[in-house]
Amino acid sequence: MISMFDILAQVSHAPEASDSGVVSGITQTFHVEWVPFISQVVSFLVVAYLLKKFAFTPIQDMLEQRRSRIIEGEEKLKVIEKQLAESEASTAAAIAKANDEALRLITEAKESAAIFSEQKSQEAIASAQQILAKAEAAAQAERAAIKAELKNEFGRLVAATTSQVTGKVLTAEDQSRINEDALAKVEG
Repeated sequence: MISMFDILAQVSHAPEASDSGVVSGITQTFHVEWVPFISQVVSFLVVAYLLKKFAFTPIQDMLEQRRSRIIEGEEKLKVIEKQLAESEASTAAAIAKANDEALRLITEAKESAAIFSEQKSQEAIASAQQILAKAEAAAQAERAAIKAELKNEFGRLVAATTSQVTGKVLTAEDQSRINEDALAKVEG
């Protein structure tokens, strides 16, 4: 098996064999030594591979995950904004419906109050009319009682006056006839 150092040694002697050429001129001008140069290239490639595997790839994966989370967040934000707009619309509709219902209830309450007020007014009028009718009946009854009492008193006074004027004692039949005549003249 050939080792890496053997390959490097062969490569390092190859440019020296051909002194002519551009490569040999550059290598001599810049004092390039092939063994350290190739070992540095291999070290660079190993470090680049390790960085790619253990640093750049995880960082890129993490950045990709963040990018996808940001995109998901933006999509969720759009969905939330849409839901918020729908919620505001439904809230506005619910408020409008509640306002309409409140207006309807207020209107019904006013109508009910007007009807109730009208009923109570009618009841008060009917009650007042009943009171007036009772008062009038009571007044008529009182008038009739007073009239009857006045008739009796008037008749008694007429009879007493007649008996004093005539000087004779009147019988019950005379008193009643005089009372009727006097009342007929007073009423008529």
